Amino acid sequence: MKTIAIICGGDSSEHDVSMRSAAGVESFLDKEKYNIYKVELKSGLWEAILPDGRRSRVDRNDFTFVNECGETIRPDFCYIIIHGTPGENGILQGYLDLIGMPYSTGGVLTEALTFDKFVLNNYMRSLGVSVADSLIVRRGLENEVSDEDIIQRIGLPCFVKPARGGSSFGTTKVKTAEALRPAIELALREGEDVMVEAFMQGTEITCGCCKTGRCSHVFPITEVVTSNDFFDYDAKYNGQVEEITPARISERLTQRVQTLTSTIYDILGCYGIARIDYIITEGGKINLLEVNTTPGMTATSFIPQQIRAAGLDITQVMTDIIEGK
Repeated sequence: MKTIAIICGGDSSEHDVSMRSAAGVESFLDKEKYNIYKVELKSGLWEAILPDGRRSRVDRNDFTFVNECGETIRPDFCYIIIHGTPGENGILQGYLDLIGMPYSTGGVLTEALTFDKFVLNNYMRSLGVSVADSLIVRRGLENEVSDEDIIQRIGLPCFVKPARGGSSFGTTKVKTAEALRPAIELALREGEDVMVEAFMQGTEITCGCCKTGRCSHVFPITEVVTSNDFFDYDAKYNGQVEEITPARISERLTQRVQTLTSTIYDILGCYGIARIDYIITEGGKINLLEVNTTPGMTATSFIPQQIRAAGLDITQVMTDIIEGK
């Protein structure tokens, strides 16, 4: 039997979300086919969580650890479910490449590019994909651009968010000039770069995709409806949202979104499961929001919903990811 390490945790505010996603991934994997261990990364400490709850220090030279029977284990495959650093930005992928360990996501460049929302959106704009106007504010240089300059360029309302982060931590929908600077300061607590993005009025949707050496799926689209100001943490994880799969959009628009999702996935060199978020504005215009290469796999996450709606077996999808490399 192959040994699978589910790598979870990480060093961002999304640590606890990642741990919940890891429990979801573990529940989906084929227990008759694989030996499964969760490996938590946090603050420089790497530990395998053993079946009896004890923890075993991971040797970073070769990613081995000693199991409950005293045997040295080196996983055959790593399923990365860290949201944020170091699992979603290419750092962990680079390490795994160096030690020759296969894993569930795209490579270093794919992960680094998709993790930075500002860089990604400007890259995709250069390829003809519609994205909201945005600018970057960097730590230490935040006073180089005035509130008036930002508002003149981006307008109000606007979104202020960490350029590299997820789960809406540090994200604010800014409606007044007075709220802009506090929002930037909040976002800077999550990272060094802050993205100020123009507001787009429309329907928020998200579409998952999974491609491996064994399968290719573009999943049904989910429509996101919330009474909150935006799809924030409470909407995502505390049930303050209505998630409608398949989305209430026309068949033609559905096909356009799914085709675009597949194209973006291929351009970026993704692997395994990725989820792409959009805003549909007036006239059926499709606007890219962001690309998630380690999307959530919790009980409230989109991907399990979409896989079920597609009539697929999630355990088989996970097997295809592992066996496709």
